[in-house]
Amino acid sequence: MKALVAFASAVLAAAPAFAVTTVYTTSLSGPNENPVNASPGVGFGIVTIDTTAHTMRVQETFSGLTGGTTASHIHCCAAPPATAGVATMTPTFSGLPLGVTAGSMDQTFDTLAAATYNPAFVTLNGGSVAASESTLFAGLAAGTSYLNIHTTTFGGGEIRGFLTVAAVPEPETYALFLAGLASLGVVARRRQRRDADRLAG
Repeated sequence: MKALVAFASAVLAAAPAFAVTTVYTTSLSGPNENPVNASPGVGFGIVTIDTTAHTMRVQETFSGLTGGTTASHIHCCAAPPATAGVATMTPTFSGLPLGVTAGSMDQTFDTLAAATYNPAFVTLNGGSVAASESTLFAGLAAGTSYLNIHTTTFGGGEIRGFLTVAAVPEPETYALFLAGLASLGVVARRRQRRDADRLAG
């Protein structure tokens, strides 16, 4: 048990040095749009970038929209509260439920695939998908990219939010993780003991 906890502690301590992912989050609302609107809609977005696997996981949830969803994208690159062109796939992210006022999506995209991007964004980056990936990653890191949900009521976007790096997990989160590992160790040891008793009997 002590060895398991010590190992988990060492892994967690070393994790930041080997991390290949960056998580960005945002709260989506009408007042975050430009121009501002009075939509009662709200939402939350998480974008997880893995620069080694070249993937982008997009998770979003939303409710209270005044019109049915028509599209969702990441726009890049402009400092808040400005607007920017669509960087990601058109006409919309695959996996987005269309024509609804509430819903969610969870999709992972290959950031080295041309289909992940708006063709106009690729053209702006010299026609190179690799350059488009670099520009998008840089825009996310700089806080100049935003997640936008478009609806039949607000064709230019009903709710949006600029993506920022997620906060580092609290120590309590690591403590819970370690407690979970310790519990797994206890269960595994009991199972081994039970199997040994069964074989001996």
